[in-house]
Amino acid sequence: MQRRNFLKSLALTPVLVAGANAEPSDSTKEGKEETRSLIDSSEFSKTKGKASIINLDKCDGCKGYEMPQCVNACKEKNAARFPEPIKDIPQYFPRKIYEDYSKNRDDISRLSPYNWTFVEELEIDSKKVFVPRRCMHCDDPTCQKICPFGIIGKDDNNAVNIDEHYCFGGAKCRDVCPWGIPQRQAGVGIYLKIAPKLAGGGAMFKCDMCADLLAQGKKPACETQCPKEAIIFDDKAKILALVEEAKKESKFIYGDTQNGGTSTFYISSIDFTKIDEAIARKYGKEDGVLDSKSQKMGRPHMNVVVKNFVSEDSALIKGVLAAPLIGVVAGAIAVAKSKKNIKKG
Repeated sequence: MQRRNFLKSLALTPVLVAGANAEPSDSTKEGKEETRSLIDSSEFSKTKGKASIINLDKCDGCKGYEMPQCVNACKEKNAARFPEPIKDIPQYFPRKIYEDYSKNRDDISRLSPYNWTFVEELEIDSKKVFVPRRCMHCDDPTCQKICPFGIIGKDDNNAVNIDEHYCFGGAKCRDVCPWGIPQRQAGVGIYLKIAPKLAGGGAMFKCDMCADLLAQGKKPACETQCPKEAIIFDDKAKILALVEEAKKESKFIYGDTQNGGTSTFYISSIDFTKIDEAIARKYGKEDGVLDSKSQKMGRPHMNVVVKNFVSEDSALIKGVLAAPLIGVVAGAIAVAKSKKNIKKG
């Protein structure tokens, strides 16, 4: 960064602190618990906390219902947290574009800021297969490591969540997520208070495993509304035992090794290689490989081999965090959060 630009970033500091101290609106606070304890080590997540099973042999896409009940439950549970963008959304800098899904809130065919889970309908060997998709809640989340502002948390139930109150919408979390899960909505978020023409682009949204319900000892909305009991949440140790039983029955598992391990386990009688190829074909990729653009649009692949490249490439993290302006903003956010915690204490 040139000296002139660096000095500009320093000059922004009072503005950043003021913006970071701004209280979120009631509409964004409603239905959102405060960020809980962060888990720094992925070792905890491998055997402790909570996890889920999604059994594709049981899921039938909710035949006879207007929409899959897990999707409906998620939308009803999180409706108060869905973004409400301003009327005149500023264009991103330097590209004159922005991502606005507010006019397509009812689209349940993909992940979006207004649809945090969806059910992929596929046809494999003349058989219908339904695959609920949402955040995998990784043991070692790439999104959490790469977020330059430190606003992605992971609690002791293994729920990975984005604090939309402080998110700038830079979308680096989506870029490094192997499945492109987080989705961006422009015209909302703290960047509008700080530097709408220079920084950010909205806020990122995704499934947070109903972290507030889990913290109360309750079940996530998708599980309680599933008529086929295809979705199960429980202590991770118990889920792992069920996964091992499924393996003994020659079932295929997804989520156990991908991205270094996750807290979401898919069980299926159909090989996930076939499922992944079917997803790619569905979106016009005859070579059986889904491109990054399709993923970015909220339609994730199910590649069997998924490496956690952020853990393997520390230079990538250092490069992101080395930018002086990012350091200034991150510091401002940390100060603001600290002040609010002191007030509560």
